[in-house]
Amino acid sequence: MKRQVSLLITGARQLVTVPPPPGGGPKCGEEMGRLGVIEEGALAIEGAEIVAAGPSREIRAAFAPGPEGLEIDARDCVVLPAFVDPHTHVLFAGTREWEFQLRLEGISYMEIAARGGGIRSSVRMFREAEDASILAESLERLDRMVAYGAGTVEIKTGYALDPEGELRALRLIAELDRRHPVTVVPTYLGAHEIPDEYRGDVEAYVRLLTERMIPEAAALGVARCCDVFCEQGVFSVEQSRRILKAGQRAGLAAKLHADEIEPLGGAELAAELGAVSADHLGRVSPKGIAAMAAARVVAVLLPGTLFSLGRREYAPARAMIAAGVPVALATDCNPGSSMTDAMPWIIALGCLAMQMTPGEAITAATYNAAAALALEARCGSLTPGYRADLQIIAAPSYARLPYHVGSSDLRDLVLGGVPWIRDARPGALRL
Repeated sequence: MKRQVSLLITGARQLVTVPPPPGGGPKCGEEMGRLGVIEEGALAIEGAEIVAAGPSREIRAAFAPGPEGLEIDARDCVVLPAFVDPHTHVLFAGTREWEFQLRLEGISYMEIAARGGGIRSSVRMFREAEDASILAESLERLDRMVAYGAGTVEIKTGYALDPEGELRALRLIAELDRRHPVTVVPTYLGAHEIPDEYRGDVEAYVRLLTERMIPEAAALGVARCCDVFCEQGVFSVEQSRRILKAGQRAGLAAKLHADEIEPLGGAELAAELGAVSADHLGRVSPKGIAAMAAARVVAVLLPGTLFSLGRREYAPARAMIAAGVPVALATDCNPGSSMTDAMPWIIALGCLAMQMTPGEAITAATYNAAAALALEARCGSLTPGYRADLQIIAAPSYARLPYHVGSSDLRDLVLGGVPWIRDARPGALRL
């Protein structure tokens, strides 16, 4: 007798399972290119969980939709995990098109920041904006990310930079999670920049972060990670170490913006502290790569940022993969340096600008991206026991993702076992 389930997806030209590696943890080296493709594949889903994956003939022989169940025909399509976007700043107020114009005129990102632009400009807008306005803008961004196939999105604070404002940001992120079907992972980034009122005394702000802001943020019970912008002109390696250790003492996993503009040693610090990820890494050193490989710290690469900043050199993805560093990809969606919400475009950049293979880039946007949030045992794979977050793209091969640059072939999106987009027509994306 067939087992009844709530959802069957059958007949996929390619079922891309992205299986966990032997022993679990992030996928490294050659394992990154192993996607576990099943031709004419199918999935059986009960509630929010995948219960079986395999050839359609086997799944159909063992499972059938229950009385209120559904079967989705994925004929001529590719089924793969929903994307996990492990580095975003989705919660912000207002935009900064004027900076984009300045960059086109040859003024660097750091020069703009020194003039009072950059993150500090967004801080001023965030502090002045009403909660309702920030939520409305941010929900629309999440709608667009989901329409490109995202199922899990990390969202950082960091545009308030004061004790009460950063707690407000965490509460707003929690509200986004409550209102939207996408899974939201909150990260505390009170150390995103030095606020205007502390420009003359950075150490005083570091003490405020370590002694008050981070403990209060952890006590709120929303954030899962603590992040810091470790960069020349922002927080030094020594200051970043103190900030992240304060987060770890409070129970928050360490993540950091590292070696984006200069090879400051952020990658080495990530390895030293056992961070779940080090992000950006546009100027990471060979020593930093070796340290991350030894510690199995996930490298979250953000090619959309370097593209938007007009850089000609990208993070050395090939050297990292060869060294055994697990690599992930993310949009870095933010109002200053990467105003994008499209993971397919980031996958294309991973291939075209950093010479990743399509298989490596898909792993980097799914399973390894989940590992960058310590969620690789829950999402980013179409393996029995995993959350049923998946997408169906109208394409003959998974290679269409980087090949069809700047667009999306998304047909269906299932989050937690619930179809939210069918036949490229989104339903009501608000809870």
